Amino acid sequence: MALTGGGLARLLAPRRIAVVGGGAWAASVQGAAERVGYAGEITFVHPRGKGPAGARVVRALSDLDAAPDAVFLAINRHATIEAVAELRAMGAGGAICFASGFTEALAEDAAGADLQARLVGAAGEMPILGPNCYGFINALDGAAIWPDQHGMAPVDRGVAVLTQSSNIAINLTMQQRGLPLAMMVTCGNMAQQSQARIALGLLEDPRITALGLHVEGFGDVAEWEALAERARARNVPIVVLKVGRSDQARAATVSHTASLAGSAAGAGALLDRLGMVRIDDLASFVETLKLLHVTGPLAERSLGAISCSGGEASLVADMGAARGLVFPPLAEAQTEELRAALGPMVALANPLDYHTYIWRDVPAMTRAWAGLAMGSQAMTLSVVDYPVTDAGDWTCATEAALAVRRQTGRPFGVVASLPELMPAEVARRLMAGGVVPFNGLAEALNAVAAASLRAELPLPPVLPAPALAGGRLLDEVAAKARLARGGVHVPRHVVVDAAGPVALNGMAGPFAVKGLGLAHKSDSGAVRLGVAAGDVGEVAAGIGTPRVLVEQMVRGGTVELLVGVVRDPAHGFVLTLGAGGVMTEILRDCVSLLVPSPPDLVLEALQRLRCWPMIDGYRGREPVDLDALLDAVEAVQNLVAAEAHRLQELEINPLICGPGGAVAADALIRFGGGKEDGE
Repeated sequence: MALTGGGLARLLAPRRIAVVGGGAWAASVQGAAERVGYAGEITFVHPRGKGPAGARVVRALSDLDAAPDAVFLAINRHATIEAVAELRAMGAGGAICFASGFTEALAEDAAGADLQARLVGAAGEMPILGPNCYGFINALDGAAIWPDQHGMAPVDRGVAVLTQSSNIAINLTMQQRGLPLAMMVTCGNMAQQSQARIALGLLEDPRITALGLHVEGFGDVAEWEALAERARARNVPIVVLKVGRSDQARAATVSHTASLAGSAAGAGALLDRLGMVRIDDLASFVETLKLLHVTGPLAERSLGAISCSGGEASLVADMGAARGLVFPPLAEAQTEELRAALGPMVALANPLDYHTYIWRDVPAMTRAWAGLAMGSQAMTLSVVDYPVTDAGDWTCATEAALAVRRQTGRPFGVVASLPELMPAEVARRLMAGGVVPFNGLAEALNAVAAASLRAELPLPPVLPAPALAGGRLLDEVAAKARLARGGVHVPRHVVVDAAGPVALNGMAGPFAVKGLGLAHKSDSGAVRLGVAAGDVGEVAAGIGTPRVLVEQMVRGGTVELLVGVVRDPAHGFVLTLGAGGVMTEILRDCVSLLVPSPPDLVLEALQRLRCWPMIDGYRGREPVDLDALLDAVEAVQNLVAAEAHRLQELEINPLICGPGGAVAADALIRFGGGKEDGE
């Protein structure tokens, strides 16, 4: 079956390849294609007729017999633009632009941006990958344009990986962990084809079981939302290795929220929203793709584990718990089956140490392992480190694992606690039989935890947050007035001159007395709490600012929360919820979402906080009024939507919550752009 995927299909599954240019890079393309089983035509284009020995060579693109399906351009950046225009005119399927010196080189050459724009214009509708791009390897259809070594071989089905890094791509093709790599695509500068659009095309091929994306930046968030929607429809999981940092942390530096929702928060919130699995290291990236290739997403974060060592069983339990994995207790039917298989001398539990009584007895090992695998857990792991001296001596473990998978049909994996103790040939055999071969206990547990994350249901589009220059901080009075108009409850207050008389307008104390015009009043000693009515004038006079806010203290609160939003041009408006008060940045108990997020998603986020028990009613205390809390968060999001054209950041800290409601005791708003009337 040929690769599908719209305009990229012809480029990624070519029958005619042309290589333009000379040198070792160009010569390597032929070997790379042959290694993956390419049986089509390769023609080299060089003005002096140079090419590998025995290869077909022409002196110009116009000398080709027919328009090529795919072209590797191993020429300088200026010649690349000219060649792309010529290829477009002759009806070529697409090109790989190997040359550098475009937008990635702006620090050294300001002309790079103009050259990249000219390249895109020259290509028109003809697809190009790059520039500064290695190309692709298609192990499904036996095709490659790749100017270097690679370790891929033909497969019938497998995972596709997309990355901007050629080095990471090369290294991944060399993995010896049993992962069936169907497609490797490097994206380069993505002058024309974004990573999300390439991935969207690959999703249409039913032979691709999962997508692995090494992402440096997202670009157009709407494209990623479309990708996530299509992936859900086709039931293809996506694993993301996210690197790099947005400019958001530098753009927003006034509020506590800006510190908490730093560089990675927006990216994490976006991936959570899209239902994409996030991984932080290459080894776990490969292991997660293996798991998803074999089993697809797991139903829950639960695990069964079996080992012939009590030390290994304890290690699995401790490491699994640290990753939020649950080990369900044995059911009665499991206990009966395990007792029959193992006898009376083995203590039965999950994780299970089955000792070595049945080692090398494949039927007995199969029965014991299957007895554990029949439980309610989403997946079962057997810990087996194959000896480097003679891995074949432990074939019994391989045969038992394959038999368990055949008998139970349940997700099952064999994990070597040390990555190097899972031999490549064993990994391939286990994978062929539907058993996941894991290289490394930490990586395996990372994969199980990641693969069992629940994909979010389709949500409203993310509210765009394009970059906005400037910044104007509203004082607390103006910020609270704007919040109050949006439906957030704030305390009664008056504003007085520090040197003038104080009229409390019938308000009853105690009072909070605060200096106005400071971003962090507590740090400046400009906040006094619990002030009696008779002392307000004296305290106001010594607060240190000309204008002073006097407001009624909020009573009946049981927990202080932070509700903040920062503008993140890379991902959208990031909504952060967390433990509030003066210890906010020390506790760092927070979660981040993107605006808009519906109440059920906000509630789920709140339940992930370590301070959730205090919200829910800790040790018999009356719980917080959740409706009031969710209404306050919804009001903040509505305000963000209304002020999206100018809002830089917004923070309520603390939002004092209790059984009687939720009140914004302190607030901060920063707008970009010019001043508007009334604020």
